[in-house]
Amino acid sequence: MVSATLPTMDPMISREPTLERLAVAHSLLLEPFGLTESLLKKALGEILSHGADDADLYFQYTRSEGWSLEEGIVKSGSFSIDQGVGVRAVSGEKTAFAYSDDLSWAALQDAAHTVRTIGAHGQHARVQVPGSKFGKVGTKKVAGSRSLYGGHDPIASLDSTAKVALLERVEKLAKARDPRVVQVMAGLAGEYDVVLVARADGTLAADVRPLVRLSLTVIAEQNGRREVGSAGGGGRFGMAYFDDAMLDTYVSEAVNAALTNLDARPAPAGEMTVVLGPGWPGVLLHEAVGHGLEGDFNRKGSSAFSGRIGQRVAAKGVTVLDDGTIADRRGSLNVDDEGHATQKNVLIEDGILQGYIQDSLNARLMGVKPTGNGRRESYAHVPMPRMTNTYMLGGDKDPAEIVASIKKGLYATNFGGGQVDITSGKFVFSASQAYWVENGQIQYPVKGATLIGSGPEALTRISMIGNDMRLDSGVGVCGKEGQSVPVGVGQPTLRIDGLTVGGTA
Repeated sequence: MVSATLPTMDPMISREPTLERLAVAHSLLLEPFGLTESLLKKALGEILSHGADDADLYFQYTRSEGWSLEEGIVKSGSFSIDQGVGVRAVSGEKTAFAYSDDLSWAALQDAAHTVRTIGAHGQHARVQVPGSKFGKVGTKKVAGSRSLYGGHDPIASLDSTAKVALLERVEKLAKARDPRVVQVMAGLAGEYDVVLVARADGTLAADVRPLVRLSLTVIAEQNGRREVGSAGGGGRFGMAYFDDAMLDTYVSEAVNAALTNLDARPAPAGEMTVVLGPGWPGVLLHEAVGHGLEGDFNRKGSSAFSGRIGQRVAAKGVTVLDDGTIADRRGSLNVDDEGHATQKNVLIEDGILQGYIQDSLNARLMGVKPTGNGRRESYAHVPMPRMTNTYMLGGDKDPAEIVASIKKGLYATNFGGGQVDITSGKFVFSASQAYWVENGQIQYPVKGATLIGSGPEALTRISMIGNDMRLDSGVGVCGKEGQSVPVGVGQPTLRIDGLTVGGTA
């Protein structure tokens, strides 16, 4: 962290990215409502004066838009603007939280008065956040310079006519790909999000977050049988990303998936070798392992990975990272929702557990530093430790060699939904695209395959790691305790021995 102030500059001169984001946040979230940094400091001071260990203010302005097209008709169009502030006080393990869509000083004062009583009633050993003093806000600190994505407004990058035309082009491409395609549904979404965080330790941070996503679902029919295929992608950039080449990629993936499923047979069941494809199948890693490495579950001892730092939790060669610093990625952030810079966190290295992902509350109580993983759905929600882009590094095996190593087993290349029990690590996942393999040769596509197992146990059964690590296309959304945030996943081709498959055969 470095101290800085907002200089007065010629508007024709571009500002350093961090200061530019702060200026944007000031213009949208403070100045129109007569708020100043000194008033934010005053509100935080009032909270701390009642004995809270930590406090923060989270201001947010969000403009979002969505379009959907089906059978050449715009089925829905939406546009919304939301803004507000979340006020939090922390005392020991307790959190008091209030929020308001009124950004006036009176409303901010009311929220601060509401949450500050938690400090007065808290009975615990004080673990004050470093940088602040009891009843006093720390010296102002502004995050160092970084720019993982542009600060443009993606909604303004195309007009409404062009957005509808984009979806019409997707539909036309999909229907022209194969006569068996009988229905096409396409959606386009954009978001412009500006946040400002003021913390008790003096941290002042802002971020300007663009986000776009295009989704495509096709239905193919043959001999009275209908099957579905889907594709899409996005990230933190403008809608120009969706050029003809990218649209063609999405259409090919969706149509090919639907046509493949037309020939799918019932999936066999039992314990068998399973090979997972690269990219989006990393969602299994996200659910079965990633959630178990979040700080809150481990501080409470409720995770299957609790108390195991320094121990072997996976096969040799398995290295898992959570990295919020990858440029333009859906799960990346310049700063998290508590004002901390996101990081490239090594969670498991060569099979050995290295650490957990942390927000400020759990890090403070566990005696470690935050890892830039404090995230919240909006100003109306409390932050908690959440993943950003979670992936496994590649190995040295050729993907074809891994598939060829299967005597009898399943090759799963795409997944639908799934769930995990954090305490036991047990998971259930449905494969939306998979193949039956015998003697190293793909025999036929299968339908209805469900992977069942334990995340910690599955990590130890990884026997081959491909050299084709790939991140997903930018469609991930993670849910936890009723909050949803955008995330990324990824992995190389993996062979897992002795995984249970629940089939339909």
